Amino acid sequence: MSDPNEQPQSDPPAQGNPGEVPQNQRTMGMLCHLLSFCGLLGIPGGNILGPLIFWLIYKNTIPFVDDQGKESINFQITVMIVVVCLGVLSLVPFAACITIPLLIGVLIACLVFVVIGLLKANEGQYYRYPVNIRLVK
Repeated sequence: MSDPNEQPQSDPPAQGNPGEVPQNQRTMGMLCHLLSFCGLLGIPGGNILGPLIFWLIYKNTIPFVDDQGKESINFQITVMIVVVCLGVLSLVPFAACITIPLLIGVLIACLVFVVIGLLKANEGQYYRYPVNIRLVK
């Protein structure tokens, strides 16, 4: 017999609150951001393929990976679009003196935002990149 004064067990913590994501999910979420560095290994499109493959594998089983994977993929697609546009514009004479420094700045900002993203994910926070075209929903 159950005690009528006994309180029912509470539901698990809400998914959106920082610090309430289990450590194994935090690590997996962090990997979503970290795998975007695959592009630095010389893998063409690796900055998108790394997080994409990881997200496709775990999106249905780990909600934190689903969220952070989409965020990482969208950011890498956004960066790729900007880099390609700046790369094409840098071929125009006189435009290169502007586009090449912009290109370097975009790549440095990408590196900084990815590091911030993986640190926030490791803390269990749902990180949002400041500039992001949300194509994957």
